[in-house]
Amino acid sequence: RIAPMKHVSYTSRDGLTIHGYLTLPLGKEPKNLPVVIHPHGGPWVRDGWGFDPQVQFLANRGLAVLQMNFRGSTGYGRAFWEAGFKEWGRSMQDDVSDGVLWLINQGIADPKRVGIYGASYGGYAVLAGLAFTPDLYACGVDYVGVSNIFTLLETIPPYWELGRQMLYEQIGDPEKDKELLKAASPVFHADRITAPLFVAQGANDPRVKKAESDQIVEALRSRGIEVEYMVKENEGHGFRNEENRFDFYRAMERFLATHLGSLSEQH
Repeated sequence: RIAPMKHVSYTSRDGLTIHGYLTLPLGKEPKNLPVVIHPHGGPWVRDGWGFDPQVQFLANRGLAVLQMNFRGSTGYGRAFWEAGFKEWGRSMQDDVSDGVLWLINQGIADPKRVGIYGASYGGYAVLAGLAFTPDLYACGVDYVGVSNIFTLLETIPPYWELGRQMLYEQIGDPEKDKELLKAASPVFHADRITAPLFVAQGANDPRVKKAESDQIVEALRSRGIEVEYMVKENEGHGFRNEENRFDFYRAMERFLATHLGSLSEQH
């Protein structure tokens, strides 16, 4: 029942080799499939080969899943990691977009049925993808994702104070790099989002505050864009209570079945 996960690589538009993992649903020809692009959180970590329950859940529903270690990911040397500094929404996002284009060019992805799902920084990549490359995606699922880099940096907790300068180096300084961060924050470009969005958020999240999700949901609903918003009062940065996890994955399954035509009955 487990779908195989294969290592893949493609070349970014500026010549970097981007490594990733492609999981194809069992019993399906790798042609014209509905696909979920699944960028990792962090962002200064990496995806690895191995069992991933979320990926297997999606593959079991007839979806191909692409995970990519975009620039800024760790495990590929210092230069590759530093290539992501101050590149949120820019070349880091281009690496995600180039993965979509690679899948389409390979004939694996149905260009009309590509969704994007991620948590934390991955949720940011969902919002950035829908805002900056609206033609690529049919829908998005943002799980505890960042919509406004300014409010993310403002909510750095006191015990992280020593890391503040490091984050300013890696993401940008809200004073010196104001224009850069405004250009990269999806909330300021919500007028460009046209695809249906599902947002999940914990009310007590200390890292990505509920205000991050409130801002983007409000901006989209004010324009009549379809947004499904799940807030769990007893959760933080990611759902830990089993009943909430059931709720989230059931809702995501329905959402993707509606917008990507995935087979939600393939339990």
